[in-house]
Amino acid sequence: MIRHDYETQIVWTGDRGEGTAHYRAYDRTWDLAAPGKGVVSCSNDPLLGGDPAKYNPEDLLLAAVSSCHMLWYLHLASRAGITVHGYVDRPLGIGEGTADGVGRFERAILRPEITLAPGDDPARADAIHAEIHRYCFIGRSVAFPIEHEATYRVREGAET
Repeated sequence: MIRHDYETQIVWTGDRGEGTAHYRAYDRTWDLAAPGKGVVSCSNDPLLGGDPAKYNPEDLLLAAVSSCHMLWYLHLASRAGITVHGYVDRPLGIGEGTADGVGRFERAILRPEITLAPGDDPARADAIHAEIHRYCFIGRSVAFPIEHEATYRVREGAET
């Protein structure tokens, strides 16, 4: 096995001067950083009082699942001789929660819109998605199913 180490830094930015003296005394905001990378300001889920203009942990997890899938898709398509000219995903994370605030992701649905070169077979291109679950580090690490509902179009006016 090859070991992979990843480091980030989370810095809570929500102290309004009282710290966590009581539940409403602080903001659920923080900055996400990693060595040599830009800072991303984050907040709690808006359903729990977070700032809807900032990324929350659920957004980041769904983006990680989608990004990993996309990168493996591009790699495996290239290896299969399928030329991808565009890839846009609008993934949907479906969560469930209980009245006492306990929640989890039930599943994620990846919905990529993939642009192929003229002559590429959409059925062959679609079959690649099933193979990705064998490789994707993030997808293999989560405890919920990941589905895909891809659509395809052929790039017009392109030379093959």
